[in-house]
Amino acid sequence: KISIKLIVFKNILIRVGNIMNFKIDNLQYCNWSREIFEFNRAAGLDAVHVTIVYHEDYDELLIEIKKWEKLFSDNSDLIFQGKNYNDIEKAKLEKKTAIFFGFQNCSPIEDDINLVEKIHNLGCRFMQLTYNNQSLLATGCYEKIDSGVTNFGREAIKEMNRVGVVIDMSHSAEKSTFDAINLSDKPIAITHANPSFWHPAKRNKSNDLLKALSESGGMLGLSLYPHHLKDNTNCTIESFCEMVAKTADIMDIKNIGIGSDLCLNQPDSIVEWMRNGTWSKSKNYGEGSKNKSGFPNQPEWFQDARGFKNIENGLKEIGFSDTETHGILGNNWYNFYKSI
Repeated sequence: KISIKLIVFKNILIRVGNIMNFKIDNLQYCNWSREIFEFNRAAGLDAVHVTIVYHEDYDELLIEIKKWEKLFSDNSDLIFQGKNYNDIEKAKLEKKTAIFFGFQNCSPIEDDINLVEKIHNLGCRFMQLTYNNQSLLATGCYEKIDSGVTNFGREAIKEMNRVGVVIDMSHSAEKSTFDAINLSDKPIAITHANPSFWHPAKRNKSNDLLKALSESGGMLGLSLYPHHLKDNTNCTIESFCEMVAKTADIMDIKNIGIGSDLCLNQPDSIVEWMRNGTWSKSKNYGEGSKNKSGFPNQPEWFQDARGFKNIENGLKEIGFSDTETHGILGNNWYNFYKSI
């Protein structure tokens, strides 16, 4: 049951329109603790899309969800599980952060199309079709040959559309991403990546792709992960905001948000898990130069989510209006959640 208080708040939202500004970080993968939830609250984040799975299968996913049940219980004054856009409004009202589950790979659905509905029932709202490599659904950005979305991928996209899981192509190759845009009946998301014109990381995206994403109603979450930034850890806030301005010349500003890809307090062993999963015994340092193991240091202006304030100031200084700035900081993601 929705409380009377929430109903009144929603009516106010309808009346005042864009006066109510939301802040949303649409990708974090932190070593979760109360301290990090407090950072997100201090930043005023109303919603965070969190990665709960990389290479885990369905049974391992259930273990991760159990861990989150305890986190929700122990930190109920700060966070709760989000299921749809109403929960972003609820979080704003209650001064909490709605946590939306997502996967950075399709491994939890294994080779069973029926698991798509099951993961949705468990709260999954975003799923990448692949993480860097070829999956059963599509090709990752580190493969030499991009064969696009597979037969299973086509069926998975239909089922994800039906039940309400957003297709995420952040780590996917170019043809696969174009395929996903064209095959999906609903807008897709690239939750955490940047344009390749600014920095040529393997999974940063081409101008043509960003244009197609925007024209289809899809969202781009700009990444603050140093390997995706020009000059990496030494990237300046001015450079980042210039990149945002140039991206807004390529795609509609209403399709741009933030997906920071923050990995706070993660041990370096997690990087090896992310990059190698269960498929390799060698050390693949894919995200960055060959021998760069471990997590890079964040830029000084975005050490954690409280850096949203620096982004807000930087966007305004470069010429974005209040409405445009608040759109990038969260309102655009809120509208995306609401529209799908």
